[in-house]
Amino acid sequence: MNNLKILYEDNHIIVVIKPQNILSQSDITGDIDMLTIIKSYIKEKYNKKGNVYLGLVHRLDKKTSGIMVFARTSKAAKRLQEAIINKTFKKSYLAVIYGKIANEGHLENYLEKIGTKSIVKENGIGKYASLKYQLLSYDQKKDLSLVKVDLETGRNHQIRLQFSHINHPLYGDNKYGKDQNKNLGLYAYKLEFPHPTTKKILCFTSYPEYLPFTLFKR
Repeated sequence: MNNLKILYEDNHIIVVIKPQNILSQSDITGDIDMLTIIKSYIKEKYNKKGNVYLGLVHRLDKKTSGIMVFARTSKAAKRLQEAIINKTFKKSYLAVIYGKIANEGHLENYLEKIGTKSIVKENGIGKYASLKYQLLSYDQKKDLSLVKVDLETGRNHQIRLQFSHINHPLYGDNKYGKDQNKNLGLYAYKLEFPHPTTKKILCFTSYPEYLPFTLFKR
């Protein structure tokens, strides 16, 4: 992958856009992944000898695209992980869902991962999952809503499962919905966190330029 889109880069971190259908890190499939891509980029750009360190701070599902930050030192990785624990590492998404949804809302569930999927559990069993959403636009003709999602927890397939659970599955989701459209309507469009060394709050935004997001005005 030669068209790596970099939003920011210094000696401590690198912020990039992960395309759709690219893994965050390698798995048993052997498919190309962001860690390998960025390591190769750093090795070539800076003429690094031997292994290149790159820390995976957070993940995006293979079908989800958007902003990711990687740590270029172990110290930076540790501090970014601390920011996640301290909730100063904030992630926001754009999601396209089926149906007309309320103008804003707060979804809370308990989720359990079983195999490659997660399910909603009742009676407080499983891992707590919480998100807030805001309706940005509604396409009556296609019966699709564009929502902004602020994650308060980071569970496996959380956004996809929680919206499916309230009968608003994501566009293109054939795991938690029955949609065979190619593109998944989920994009990590905003990332905010303190720089691991300067402590300055960094904020990055990016907007998807593909279906189904192009059905809505920015």
